[in-house]
Amino acid sequence: MTNFKDLTVFKKAFSLAMEIYRFTKSFPKDELYSLTSQIRKSSRSVCSNIAEGYRKRQYPAHFVSKISDADMENSETQVWIDFAFSCNYIDKNIKQSLEDKTLEIGRLLNHMIENPEKYQKKVIHHLSESKGKNR
Repeated sequence: MTNFKDLTVFKKAFSLAMEIYRFTKSFPKDELYSLTSQIRKSSRSVCSNIAEGYRKRQYPAHFVSKISDADMENSETQVWIDFAFSCNYIDKNIKQSLEDKTLEIGRLLNHMIENPEKYQKKVIHHLSESKGKNR
């Protein structure tokens, strides 16, 4: 895997962010600079933090930090979903569907946090090159 866009968690997070974008178009205009912008921002930040972390995966501490930030943004998105439901902007079925997706994304992010070595770049060492340099 050479691209963060190939990660299942990125694909799921991107899809969720786009779904959130579409349904927030129906939110009241007076929510534009509060709930609408906040839920869009947090859902998109999941994706951007995954991308940033993946690019720094050769540094396990930085990778875990950025993926942890993605998890934090995912949790924030869950809170905004709760507000959208409580304000009657989404129904129970939409809330449950969105919540299920955030929980799955959270599980995938936690796997990355707990297993950073599985996402590190593979360094290829050529034995013949290294032997030739030592002579």
